[in-house]
Amino acid sequence: MIDTHAHLYAEEFDDDRERVIQRAVEAGVQKIVLPNVDSTTLKRMLDLEAAHPGFCYAAIGVHPTSIAKNYRGELTLVELELKRRRWIAIGEIGTDLYWDKIHLIEQQDAFAQQLEWSLEYDLPVIIHVRDSFEATFEVMEQFRGKGLKGIFHSFTGSLDHVHTIQQLGTFYLGINGIATFKNSGLRDVLREIPVEMLVLETDSPYLAPVPFRGKRNESAWLPLIAARLAEVYEIGETEIRELTTKNAEKLFHFGQMTD
Repeated sequence: MIDTHAHLYAEEFDDDRERVIQRAVEAGVQKIVLPNVDSTTLKRMLDLEAAHPGFCYAAIGVHPTSIAKNYRGELTLVELELKRRRWIAIGEIGTDLYWDKIHLIEQQDAFAQQLEWSLEYDLPVIIHVRDSFEATFEVMEQFRGKGLKGIFHSFTGSLDHVHTIQQLGTFYLGINGIATFKNSGLRDVLREIPVEMLVLETDSPYLAPVPFRGKRNESAWLPLIAARLAEVYEIGETEIRELTTKNAEKLFHFGQMTD
């Protein structure tokens, strides 16, 4: 399995990060994608990637909740990093109207700039959307037909949202512990979506799956999400693992990563 979204560099793992990674390996996780948040997380993320080459893969980007009046400085750093080395993806980027309703214009501008870079550097994007599908789609419409690709991280949208996403580029839906929540409604939507559109993620340390909901999440719990998808699609867990891994490998060119 591949955990396509985990913040294992976060402070929540400072006391036992290596044990967390070992548990992930023992659970069958082969690779972990580390999306960046902003300049404050970059060094921690790079240190973790360097400590686990071929297992942890860093992405570069500015999270929408880190976008404020001084966001252009953050974007300058992203641009410098894109010029400095090859990254697995641009992310975590997007829009968020749950935590921040004040800086939407700045969020959309930063999102558009990072989408442009994804095309320039031929990289997939990891898109954050929270209470902001329409604001996200508004920006992405500018790039329709230009070859965008990536993941809609922590997907909780409707079937209509899925149809729009399919028109905007080659995108997968990141499915995490929310799929195990009893009242999320996500399972009803998933039944209408082909498994070929899905990838697994944890969003560790957030969104731990049942029966660990409310606790610190970790990549070792990825099999719980695969098991729930196997129930939804009425196929074997092994098949879910294989299909979602194949999807992640199509999107992320792990074998091409060089400094």
